[in-house]
Amino acid sequence: MRVLVTGAGGRLGSAVLARLYDDGVTVRATSRQWRSDSEVEWVVADLVTGDGLDEAVSGVDAVLHLASAPKGGQTYQVDVLGTRRLVVAAGAAGVGHLVYISIVGVDRVSIPYYRHKLSAEQVVAAGPVPWSVLRATQFPQFLDDLLTSSSRLGPVIGDRAVLAQPVDPGEVAARLAARLVAGPLGGIEEYGGPQVLRFDEAVRAWREARGSRRPLLPVRIPGRLGRELRGGGLVTEALPRGVRTWADHLADTYGGTGRR
Repeated sequence: MRVLVTGAGGRLGSAVLARLYDDGVTVRATSRQWRSDSEVEWVVADLVTGDGLDEAVSGVDAVLHLASAPKGGQTYQVDVLGTRRLVVAAGAAGVGHLVYISIVGVDRVSIPYYRHKLSAEQVVAAGPVPWSVLRATQFPQFLDDLLTSSSRLGPVIGDRAVLAQPVDPGEVAARLAARLVAGPLGGIEEYGGPQVLRFDEAVRAWREARGSRRPLLPVRIPGRLGRELRGGGLVTEALPRGVRTWADHLADTYGGTGRR
């Protein structure tokens, strides 16, 4: 099987490339700039302009679409219009399966980025290529970065009752690889980490692992968004789940246990 991976240079993309290589899959990966790799065929392609997409999808059996632009003001151009360009090109090339990575909660949480991800899902579903969508919960690295940025002024600032379900990117990569083998779902699958944590629980473990005494300064997120986040908009009950916990991530990152 020859698989095209977009967004291959990101955190998930790196894990996906390693997983597919271990599985013996022939991989072609896209980048906006030329790269050289003895194990991966890198091609230059741009979702915003469409340059290189026809060449990128030529001769591949499946596409893993991981590319996204959550920051920088190009989300709509990359995630929605870029996905449409990719789907059209893949359909014209006769690609047999397109797997799109999305986020648990895009249909429940009123964040602009999530609305664009949901629109991209709809583009994939309406396109000519047999498809699957995998919605994953947030990576522990994202939560770690969030806690670091929210504590820049001293205390860790956040809504103590917001719920999160960190999932290891390596486990998401394995799930994507399994979806490739299983073939087009024609639907949406959700995949989350092993634990649902309140924000204050995550902070407590994070502080312990880092040996920090920074207090939690609770600030309730107002309005509809706060209700969605506290009500479980970012978590899923879907099975199976990942096995690596928040504490595992903290132990690997900081050397502390992150356990109580």
